[in-house]
Amino acid sequence: MAALRAVLAAARVGSPPLGRRRAPCSALAAAMEPAPHWLAGLRFDNRALRALPVEAPPGAEDAASTPRLVPGACFSRARPAPLREPRLVALSEPALALLGLRAPPADAAAAREAEAALFFSGNALLPGAEPAAHCYCGHQFGQFAGQLGDGAAMYLGEVCPAAGERWELQLKGAGLTPYSRQADGRKVLRSSIREFLCSEAMFHLGVPTTRAGACVTSASTVVRDVFYDGNPKREKCTVVLRVAPTFIRFGSFEIFKPADALTGREGPSVGRNDIRIQMLDYVIGSFYPEIQAAHADDHLRRNTAFFREVARRTARLVAEWQCVGFCHGVLNTDNMSIVGLTIDYGPFGFLDRYDPDHVCNASDSGGRYAYGRQPEVCKWNLQKLAEALAPELPLEVGTAVLAEEFDAEFQRHYLQKMRRKLGLVGTELEEDPALVAQLLETMHLTGADFTNTFRLLSDFVAGPPSPEQAAVLDQLLEQCASLEELKHALQPQMDPRQLSLMLMLAQSNPQLLALVGSRASVARELERIEQHSQLEQLSSAELQARNRTLWTQWLQEYSARLAKDAEGAGDTEAWRAEHVRVMQATNPKYVLRNYIAQTAIEAAENGDFSEVRRVLKLLEAPYGREEEPAGAGEATDAVGPRRSYSSRPPPWAAELCVT
Repeated sequence: MAALRAVLAAARVGSPPLGRRRAPCSALAAAMEPAPHWLAGLRFDNRALRALPVEAPPGAEDAASTPRLVPGACFSRARPAPLREPRLVALSEPALALLGLRAPPADAAAAREAEAALFFSGNALLPGAEPAAHCYCGHQFGQFAGQLGDGAAMYLGEVCPAAGERWELQLKGAGLTPYSRQADGRKVLRSSIREFLCSEAMFHLGVPTTRAGACVTSASTVVRDVFYDGNPKREKCTVVLRVAPTFIRFGSFEIFKPADALTGREGPSVGRNDIRIQMLDYVIGSFYPEIQAAHADDHLRRNTAFFREVARRTARLVAEWQCVGFCHGVLNTDNMSIVGLTIDYGPFGFLDRYDPDHVCNASDSGGRYAYGRQPEVCKWNLQKLAEALAPELPLEVGTAVLAEEFDAEFQRHYLQKMRRKLGLVGTELEEDPALVAQLLETMHLTGADFTNTFRLLSDFVAGPPSPEQAAVLDQLLEQCASLEELKHALQPQMDPRQLSLMLMLAQSNPQLLALVGSRASVARELERIEQHSQLEQLSSAELQARNRTLWTQWLQEYSARLAKDAEGAGDTEAWRAEHVRVMQATNPKYVLRNYIAQTAIEAAENGDFSEVRRVLKLLEAPYGREEEPAGAGEATDAVGPRRSYSSRPPPWAAELCVT
């Protein structure tokens, strides 16, 4: 109890009003920090700050967080701004275990929560932590934006819990940095809960990702215009503890970019090839040691092998996204990890109704980052990385590597994963890509739920028509969108006058069209109009009959393919057991759908964090077949009854808007 009282007192006393800053780090300041107990075992070794240039601190204390251009440096010193009354929302035990942190006995749980709130809010610094903000640039929505940097995130340092392991800790939402621009360096409860939950959900789905160890909210508030519609409101400042080998990204190498031909912007360290060499030495030596060891005496071969591996990892990463129906939402070059992780969870979304043109970010009016375009966008971003590595990697070499590796690696990994999702555990046939394409087209035409459709297929039994097959068909039809849902989803999005203008520009002035839209967006809109018109001619019964025909046809193809797979295995019973096991281990029952996150957010905004914690536990076992714990995995529908989080989303979910 004494430890708990000490930590609580430190949290109260050490929380100046929002906006006031502590003194800079010094021996005196460090001596005044509260002593950790549960976190006392964390040992920092901040190699990034030793290996890469850090900006000389400004003379005046208040200037440390003043927005400015930062030339000749990869990091700037920073200091978290304290929050009022920090309060723990949730901890991720698996993520914290990476740091060697284990759950304490039950009687120490309250003290641990208070300590986590104190240190993971940024109100106190752990011994050895050296907060800093990282400088990077980026291409945003296809255009070079110049210097960006960690405007709300702060590097705390690198923890080494065991031999060979090293984890960078970040606080996201910890306050102003030199890269905050016109913003306030804060994140709010809703966005922080989404990042916290999705970071852990992706890990347990088997997708490479940064991790989230803690989410801490507070009584401090900031003003946000949630939908950019002129209706701002106050929201609680919240911080997420992020964990990864490194948060260096493609945009980290764009700080050397000369003036962009389109935007005129340039990186803050243009001309500093010496720093580019330092960064390559650090990144390859730290995170690609096998490449460094193999090519220590030949930097061209080393850098080529490094870029080749980044391209392969990125191709595999986006293939994983496509196979779980994940849409990132903001695939700018500054949101692409140099080690092939999913990074920076903002307006992300998982597919409900399968639609390759689905755009999860309401701000992406042109659909640049639509679900189906993610592979090509990642390849485009890799081309920008290749440009940023020149001259240390000649551009023609990088371009050739990208052409050779990306598409082939993506297709190989995607098809391998899709075969497992369909339970094809025996022979690989040339017809398999067509079978997958036909399945996705059937899902698209019927508006089938992406996650649940794959999950249901594990119950399908190959062979002649049977009651079991009929039952699966009926269940699949229940996962298809209703006529009203499809009409709503396919409503034309452009004003007819706007569409008419863009059609005219497509014929007369393609250059001007490129500034206001694209041929692709016009084609998509015309397709939507055609599809909506066809739906207007259908009754619900006719739609059901059409869906039944489409699914029956595909299931016949699938049944024949499964029979071939079983024939090649020899032992049919052993094949069937492996088939089911692989499908159930590859097709999740639970993903973080937007409405699930929103349900947890609304409870948390009313002071109830239990739903966040329940959802987290559910997402830690996304492939489980066991029943959901009492009270977990359920949401109240608009009409009253509670539904499982593994069921199709409620109708109101389609109205959720994420920007």
